[in-house]
Amino acid sequence: MTAPDPKADLLRYLQDARDALLWKLDGLSEYDVRRPLTPTGTNLLGLVKHTAGVELGYFGDTFGRPFFDENPPPWWYTRDAEPNADMWATPDESREDIAGLYRRAWAHADGTIAALPLDATGRVPWWPEERRETTLHHLLVRVIADTSRHAGHADIVRELIDGSVGLTRGKDSMPPGDRAMWEAHRHRLEEAAREAGRAG
Repeated sequence: MTAPDPKADLLRYLQDARDALLWKLDGLSEYDVRRPLTPTGTNLLGLVKHTAGVELGYFGDTFGRPFFDENPPPWWYTRDAEPNADMWATPDESREDIAGLYRRAWAHADGTIAALPLDATGRVPWWPEERRETTLHHLLVRVIADTSRHAGHADIVRELIDGSVGLTRGKDSMPPGDRAMWEAHRHRLEEAAREAGRAG
């Protein structure tokens, strides 16, 4: 057994969630990566843009290492942005721009994480004053949870677009079965739901 390394463990889970989220863009058209597929507009490229901003804020501004200079993008929290501006891509924001920003956010965040101990304290500028001070450890756990949640959103959105499923590239973590098996499975679940609804 190797010696425990809590920071390395946290970073591994964060990177797994990052990779899973970005992978969901692969092979899709510009339209499909931007399509709003829920009533609240959830879309793949918006999820990537949002998570990039989360990392840049929590691992940048919070610890005095801002990523943006005096001229951040219009959707950044220091600007007078419209609600949800970080959750979708404008036509002039390319997939490459947003994916590239996300990768640069990883590098910036990883630099902060490498430089500081887990008990280092920072101040989250957009939190209420009385609880702005927090630790790197707390924010790492928070960002892992947030990124994993959005990777789950991306799983569902991608399946709605073209039926693609999977945890990571080359490891789908799904039981074996063809389209007919999955259609039969879904039909069975629909019938069970209807039966429960009639009984309730």
